[in-house]
Amino acid sequence: MVAAFAISAVAPASHGASFGAGVETSQWYLSESVFQCSLVHDVPGYGRAVFRRRAGESLSFFLETDSALMKPGRGHLVVEAPAWRPGVAPKPLGSINISDGNRPVALDTRKALMVARGLLDGMQPTIIRDAWYDGNPVRVQVSNINFAGPFEQYRACTANLLPVNFDQIQRSKIRFSSGSKSLSKSEMKLLDNIATFVRADSTIEHIFVDGHTDRRGSRIDNRALSEDRANVVADYLKFRGVPEDLIIVRAHGDRYPISNRPSENRRTTIRLQRKGERPVFQQASGYGGDDNAG
Repeated sequence: MVAAFAISAVAPASHGASFGAGVETSQWYLSESVFQCSLVHDVPGYGRAVFRRRAGESLSFFLETDSALMKPGRGHLVVEAPAWRPGVAPKPLGSINISDGNRPVALDTRKALMVARGLLDGMQPTIIRDAWYDGNPVRVQVSNINFAGPFEQYRACTANLLPVNFDQIQRSKIRFSSGSKSLSKSEMKLLDNIATFVRADSTIEHIFVDGHTDRRGSRIDNRALSEDRANVVADYLKFRGVPEDLIIVRAHGDRYPISNRPSENRRTTIRLQRKGERPVFQQASGYGGDDNAG
């Protein structure tokens, strides 16, 4: 029933169904923040075409639909000339994967850039795949009308994205050499990125900094060393502008090994918790405790 309703809204085609915005209805809308930039195009009767770049990631392109019409499998991506440019040959861009669900098409950065280039050249990228219900082709056309201006705004948005996103730094790990409490340049860069993100995201409620050691030395000495290492990390975050009241420092000594290799156990973990998230508690013993530590 849903498919039948959707098909009634599409432009007629000799074989199959074709979806696309007309000259007078084609619009692109920018949604921007320091966390994510999205450029959205409504495809009447089908759904949306979206360029998206998250902080810390590359450009992506995908289709969203309210009613999955394409059969899962291999589809085709073609750049076609619009109707008012007769005689311009279409350019195949290769096969693409069509998935089940409301996001049937998701392109990697390379193909996403090809789609953007086609639109900037005045062409019309088109995704083609057989329908699941009758085997005739379904064509989803992405209009170049009114694209160039919003795309420039989108590019300006991406220049102001944070260096990382929440998923990339929600759980981070600093490793230490035996007996060391020093941070390397790469570890300071990681902490710089965490601090930059936390200062921008008002939903961060707690930052758990947990110090761990290997089993060399006494329990008392190891606990003190794990606390010193955790404080080194916490102090650096505070130096970079993270509010002190967000940071919770905990020292575990050698109680929670994650490996039989000492170098894996000499670590301080940083975990970000957002408001409304349930706390996660440290496991009592055994390997794997770090992944579930608060």
